[in-house]
Amino acid sequence: MVDVQNIYYTTRQAYGRHFDYNAFWAKVTQNRHVVNAVAYATEPADEKQRQFQNILRAIGFKVKLKPYIQRADGSAKADWDVGITLDAMEFAAHSD
Repeated sequence: MVDVQNIYYTTRQAYGRHFDYNAFWAKVTQNRHVVNAVAYATEPADEKQRQFQNILRAIGFKVKLKPYIQRADGSAKADWDVGITLDAMEFAAHSD
């Protein structure tokens, strides 16, 4: 379960780098059977985001999308917290 926006901004701000989803997938799936792999993201605003989400799908993630919400103060939020929590509860019986 991957919160795409949180990983993107944290990796960029903390390390000044991009997150390598291929390396991540290789590491976390090594010697494991993947039951559910979900990437939570915002609906794509441009072609580059659509291509990135297709890459996530090709790696093996199911991509779930929510609309991008622009607040009056200029901040933005996709607000996946509850959705991720509900999926975690649902997947728990089938995960280790």
